[in-house]
Amino acid sequence: MNLKNASILIIDDDPDVLTAVRLLLKTEVKDVVTEKNPENLRWHLSKDSFDVILLDMNFTSSINTGNEGLFWLREIQKMKSEAAVIMITAYGDIDLAVRSLKEGAADFVVKPWHNEKLITTIKETLKRKSNKTAITPFSTADSIIGKELLGDSEVMQQIFYKIEKIAPTDANILILGENGTGKDLIAKAIHQQSLRNTKPYIKVDVGALTESLFESELFGHKKGAFTDAREDRPGRFEAANGGTLFLDEISNIPLHLQAKLLSVLQNRQVTRLGSNEPIPVDIRLICATNASLNELANENRFRKDLIYRINTVEIIVPPLRKRGNDIIVLAKHFTRLYSNKYMKPVPEFDTKALEKLLNHHYPGNVRELQYIIERAVIMADDNTLHANDLIFSPIESAYSAESEPAEMKLSAVEKNTILKVIEKHNGNITKAAKELGLTRTALYRRLSKYEI
Repeated sequence: MNLKNASILIIDDDPDVLTAVRLLLKTEVKDVVTEKNPENLRWHLSKDSFDVILLDMNFTSSINTGNEGLFWLREIQKMKSEAAVIMITAYGDIDLAVRSLKEGAADFVVKPWHNEKLITTIKETLKRKSNKTAITPFSTADSIIGKELLGDSEVMQQIFYKIEKIAPTDANILILGENGTGKDLIAKAIHQQSLRNTKPYIKVDVGALTESLFESELFGHKKGAFTDAREDRPGRFEAANGGTLFLDEISNIPLHLQAKLLSVLQNRQVTRLGSNEPIPVDIRLICATNASLNELANENRFRKDLIYRINTVEIIVPPLRKRGNDIIVLAKHFTRLYSNKYMKPVPEFDTKALEKLLNHHYPGNVRELQYIIERAVIMADDNTLHANDLIFSPIESAYSAESEPAEMKLSAVEKNTILKVIEKHNGNITKAAKELGLTRTALYRRLSKYEI
């Protein structure tokens, strides 16, 4: 359905919200009806037919259940209204809004919103309403959930449920978790189950971008903008237009560049280096970081206004050591994967091998387990994997110090520090050397010295 032909009902007990939305939509849609008292909802639905209802989550009404929005959503459904319901929620009630999706809401918007975002949400809702098949825009058979993204634990099942509910919306997502936990797979799953799944999915490791390349890579450049700019080039925002942009390691962006990213996200337009012409972009943003929210809340490191912009909904991915029997589920998955790759019979684990897997700390998380199993499959002498086939990385010694008496020799302290920093940067020697205050050559000398 075209937005111009739509009839919209807005229910909110804040008169300022009603006025603002009515002024915004009166030239965009056919009819706009506003209502301050939700108890008049039944009268409106008996009198008129609406295409979309914007419904606040919280009212100071006689119902006073603490989740009035869900109550009135159910009442709309009881009246068999064909209107699609978009919930209006405050930032602190995101979980409640996600629950409303399970109960039949079409989408939700977070106060305060940008006008363009609200209009886009209404358009997408009308599009799904007129094309029922668009409500399930992905094939479960093609989903990476259950194929690459695995887990039977309660915490992973909650993540899968959250993906299912938030993917069809355009909400910005922040994925938090240690290195190697599978944040990139979760981002792919969200895109795959979104209404943008036929459009581009662009991943950018912003932690790997130098400051000089940041703007050029993300926003693009014009020919001659700098020495090596030999032709016009679109940035990653333009490449992701209509689809999903995944910014990995978002916490590594310097503060002065965060301001430029924030401006693009607010205005939904980019300006290429060497140009003054803004280019509109329509992207769904997913970000990920191994930093905690407490670390991001440090304003000397990360802008609070940028956190609010990228974090409509957050997904916290647990470390592998907290996922219980998922370790075995993943281990068996990787044995099948690498047995097929190397054309070997799929081995079984003996009891001691399973115990060894379950008792390991996994500082490298799923990625570490994957490498352990690949090496074991390659080196196995028979169709059973034994405990001595599972060789953990020497980097583990840096973490086992948490549970064992630490060596106080200076050489041991230096070695463990180097191991921790290299693991933190996933083996990237350049980044590790920079954090340690060494040149690459000096770090290599120390690696040789300690036989790392």
